[in-house]
Amino acid sequence: MEQHQLPERAELLDAAVIVSLPMRTRFRGQTRREVMLIGGPAGWAEFGPFPEYGPEESSHWLQAAVHAAWAGLGAPVRAEVPINATVPAVDPADVEGVLKRYGILDSIPAVKIKVAEPGQTDGDDAARVTEVCRLLPHAGIRIDANGAWSISEALTQLSVIVEIAGEMFEYAEQPVAGIEPLADLREQLQGRGLPVRIAADEAVRKADDPFRVAALGAADLLVVKVPPLGGVERVLDIVNRSGLPAVVSSALDSSIGLTAGLALAAQLPALPYACGLGTVSLFDGEVVAEPLVPHGGVIRVPVAADAAGGVVVRSPDPVPALIQQHRVTGPREAWWFDRLAAAYDVLHGS
Repeated sequence: MEQHQLPERAELLDAAVIVSLPMRTRFRGQTRREVMLIGGPAGWAEFGPFPEYGPEESSHWLQAAVHAAWAGLGAPVRAEVPINATVPAVDPADVEGVLKRYGILDSIPAVKIKVAEPGQTDGDDAARVTEVCRLLPHAGIRIDANGAWSISEALTQLSVIVEIAGEMFEYAEQPVAGIEPLADLREQLQGRGLPVRIAADEAVRKADDPFRVAALGAADLLVVKVPPLGGVERVLDIVNRSGLPAVVSSALDSSIGLTAGLALAAQLPALPYACGLGTVSLFDGEVVAEPLVPHGGVIRVPVAADAAGGVVVRSPDPVPALIQQHRVTGPREAWWFDRLAAAYDVLHGS
């Protein structure tokens, strides 16, 4: 981001508030989600890099938030986005309760199932997939290993999971870490005649060159998140230049942050798969009056009129009383302000 596009640091800090949202189920090792909300002339946005992220990685999240709040989120080409359910690494007995948070079970078009969780076994994964398939026999099935398997483990486990899910299996998201291992795994799967599509997630958003996945034939589709890739416009460019279909996913955002993902999904030229933007259902608290959760398997894209009389995507405004209920102050607030300052310095120097 060029320096003239950045508001002054003080302007960002004056417009920022930190909130902590409780979660219904531990997800990504967290039971609460802290994020910074930033209000700008184009609406509210969210800066929420995970706690372990340093200034360089966090700067992409800040770039996305600043662009959303100051430049806006663009004009949609579709009014609603199909949404998959996400099942964390829970016990099979808890799967139905998780799925019901996404609405009527028959309305769920697809389910992403977390696998390869530390401390769990291959049998735990198979049991979770089996239970999802039992409850939703007509939903698409995709699994996410977050790069935790080796190639040999992936070959073994994907064989088991494909047998369970059958023709409803859609794809495996980041089964192994890295781009070259993904390409190797994909080649071996094809050699064995296993009908498994590979989706790249971390291999895109954590790579120095997000286009290498397509160049090496390492994946059949991309899973993209707006904050870690620097904003809606940049992700649109990555998807269009890759030539691969994309699934838009969230980074465990509040409804305000989630709007950027909906804006991206609403502007893609094609949307062949349901998107992973239903994670607000994992929260047990929110800051907007009407949280962006799926109804009938879709989320309607929040929009507003622009100055020219057109329609643009715009996040819902937070409710002051809910901000106060979930607001973080004291040392944690100072810690977040320090993170913003460090990320700002990276952008200002780029």
